[in-house]
Amino acid sequence: MLDKTYQPASLEGTIFAAWEDANAFAAGAGSDGGQAYSIVIPPPNVTGSLHMGHALNNTLQDILVRFERMRGKDVLWQPGMDHAGIATQMVVERQLMETQEPGRREMGREKFVERVWQWKGESGGKILSQLKRLGCSCDWSRERFTMDDGLSEAVRKVFVELYEAGLIYKDKRLVNWDPKLLTAISDLEVEQVEVNGHLWHFRYPLEGVDFNAEDPSTYIVVATTRPETMLGDTAVAVHPEDERYTNLIGNHIILPLVGRRIPIVADEYSDPEKGSGAVKITPAHDFNDFEVGKRHDLPMINILDIEGKVVLEGNEDFTRDVSGSSELTQTTRELQGQDRFAARKAVVAMMDERGLLAEIEDNRHAVPHGDRSGVVIEPFLTDQWYVDAKTLAKPAIEAVRSGQTGFTPKTWENTYFHWMENIQPWCISRQLWWGHQIPAWYGPDGTVFVATDESEAKEKAKAHYGEATELTQDEDVLDTWFSSGLWPFSTLGWPDETEALKRYYPTSVLVTGFDIIFFWIARMMMLGIHFMEEVPFHRVYIHALVRDEKGQKMSKSKGNVIDPLDLIEQYGADALRFTLAAMEAQGRDIKLSTARVEGYRNFATKLWNAARFAEMNECAPVDGFDPKSATLTVNRWIAGESERAAVKVTESLENFRFNDAAGAIYHFLWHIFCDWYLELIKPVLMGDDEDAKRETRAMAGYVLDRALKLLHPFMPFVTEELWAKLGEGREQILMLSPWPRHEGLENAQADAEIDWVIRFVTEIRSVRAEMNVPAGARVPLIVTGANTESQERLASHGETLKRLARLESIEAGETPKGALQIVLEEAILALPLAEIIDVAAESARLRKEIDKVSKEIGQLDAKLANEKFVSRAPEHVVEEQRERKSEAEATAARLNQALDRLQAVL
Repeated sequence: MLDKTYQPASLEGTIFAAWEDANAFAAGAGSDGGQAYSIVIPPPNVTGSLHMGHALNNTLQDILVRFERMRGKDVLWQPGMDHAGIATQMVVERQLMETQEPGRREMGREKFVERVWQWKGESGGKILSQLKRLGCSCDWSRERFTMDDGLSEAVRKVFVELYEAGLIYKDKRLVNWDPKLLTAISDLEVEQVEVNGHLWHFRYPLEGVDFNAEDPSTYIVVATTRPETMLGDTAVAVHPEDERYTNLIGNHIILPLVGRRIPIVADEYSDPEKGSGAVKITPAHDFNDFEVGKRHDLPMINILDIEGKVVLEGNEDFTRDVSGSSELTQTTRELQGQDRFAARKAVVAMMDERGLLAEIEDNRHAVPHGDRSGVVIEPFLTDQWYVDAKTLAKPAIEAVRSGQTGFTPKTWENTYFHWMENIQPWCISRQLWWGHQIPAWYGPDGTVFVATDESEAKEKAKAHYGEATELTQDEDVLDTWFSSGLWPFSTLGWPDETEALKRYYPTSVLVTGFDIIFFWIARMMMLGIHFMEEVPFHRVYIHALVRDEKGQKMSKSKGNVIDPLDLIEQYGADALRFTLAAMEAQGRDIKLSTARVEGYRNFATKLWNAARFAEMNECAPVDGFDPKSATLTVNRWIAGESERAAVKVTESLENFRFNDAAGAIYHFLWHIFCDWYLELIKPVLMGDDEDAKRETRAMAGYVLDRALKLLHPFMPFVTEELWAKLGEGREQILMLSPWPRHEGLENAQADAEIDWVIRFVTEIRSVRAEMNVPAGARVPLIVTGANTESQERLASHGETLKRLARLESIEAGETPKGALQIVLEEAILALPLAEIIDVAAESARLRKEIDKVSKEIGQLDAKLANEKFVSRAPEHVVEEQRERKSEAEATAARLNQALDRLQAVL
């Protein structure tokens, strides 16, 4: 017997354990040997904990794999974790500091890496257990890690083969450098932070003239947000069509504080409409300047060290082609070893002393910060390993253009193409200790030997040098995206030709967020096509962002972060899952509130209570029951409705319309099955016709069983529990039961008849509510103009109509004067309310409410017509006002309709 109340906390752990005991998550579980269907989980960081983005992403994947598993496909949902180089190293270093143990440098590389593995074994990967709390049905027996032995072998093989093909090489280029972590980082690990800064305008003296601050013809003005980088300037750029400077192109300026002679070059990078129209070019400290430098073959002078401190002494690039001078000596003495921000102040002061500071302008602008370290990121010129992404991108672009891989929503393909067609060399080296150490060894003269292991490298070195030679392995490790780029095939056993690889590659669909289209999807496409000669997935579903209820991005600083684990604790995993699915509309972000989760917890409770009603009335699935054999109209109708729900849910999931699928099963269960069917069959269940009762009990059990299957991918826990309790004795668990098939159960005659009953009751209930008719009042109804069909329906369903619409009687006759009228097809339903309600008082009440809502609409119209408000207010505030207006207009329409009806009574 079902408990009186639905308590998810007491059920979910037990049910998950039962699934595991049944080996229900294993690849192929429940399959009839049919088509393979596979998804690789976007591997969460080993340091991570479940946040709302993870909850959405994994809920959607679980819905798909449960759906396809029930459809008989051979399903593999491949789980695993990413080693998260920077994040993990930071966690362990922080732990060492907190326990006052020796730091990483003192410990040494080998012992530090051992310590990280120890941490991973003891504390890492908690997020996987949190995903299980969410109900994720991954094949947990196949869990992989981006640094396990198999994946490490795959990484080394890929690196060596790409190197030998000329697609991996070492080069000196600009990277995002973190001066605190002392490593290059990817664009994804850089946050653009708006800051209140300054724009310093400097006068650069022209060569060959006497500088005079009062005479603009003796200098050119440039502006910069980073004055300290001027020490590395190697040109000034102007637009080739800027008439102010055409006569200066090809001339030179003398760089203040340094004395370097640098050219004035023509380049379209310079914007004539911005600032003075002239820009300083520092190729070693700015990504745009780097490209300008390559176009004009400019020197690249790095004036900072890895910690972001000024390094001038012994800097050959800095002193090359610069004559010694007292000014240069002073600059070197004052700035050598200065932190970049201290040097900034010093440079400004020195320029000001010389009359070279023209203006300081307040300037709010974006400054790149490391998402882990929180410090300002420095564009830094350094030797790193790169992948020739441009070459690898070509077949990956064609694969999407030809439809081998498609995006949903399709608009994201444009983003993919834009990034891929403008792709730059991919920096794959990181100055860390935790990660895949680059399989490259150096001989004493710097010759590099790339190999899968040290013994192979030594063989190559012996062949090169003619004798055994001591080698040193490159200290850098690979970018974590390098190993995760192999994820769809390395997790299946590649480079070995495993059965899993043959069966499940390429994967069916990838579910992920838009922010890693370039960083992960693009890498998987490039590497998958190159090494497997086939796309890694046929479909990419890009899901929305989860924002707070006002539409703002969640962040700790705003204090609006919603913890999914807290919601699971309070409302159950099913309620959270259903909320996320129901709000996941393609191309629209989710505005999440706890009230929505609570609402869907109420939906689970509604289902639970409906199941208890069925149980108490002996409604249960009957072996061999044929729904087509039903004779009662209400049973033929609900069978057809369940068929339509199954078609809608199935089609929606096939097309990744999660919100439509959730909406369809919600509508069927709450509004069709619970609100109408269970009410309509109560007289049958309490009646004396045993055949009718038997049929109705079987149909209710059949339909509820079917609905549990449709709801299962969204709410796996409550549905599995009800399936077990309502079908006592059956061996098959719901998770592995077959998905509902189309059985041709629609019945037009039954649909029309029950639809008429529902509209009859709904119209009368609506009028009663609008007119404030007391809930307990029984009202007589007079029906005029009913045709033969309507009369038969009134006779057949009379008692039900009176009970559900709270009618005292239903009689045919002329419409009495002063009665409120409702038109239902050809018939007029008349309710004589004059003696039940105070018509004048109700009219006054409605007019008062109409005036109130009209005033609100006027205020909202004025606010939304105010251009200043619309342009300056946060987007979520403006959207909230639009929603309020829409709701107010709907209320006004309803109130006016009620008033019009009431006037007809007078």
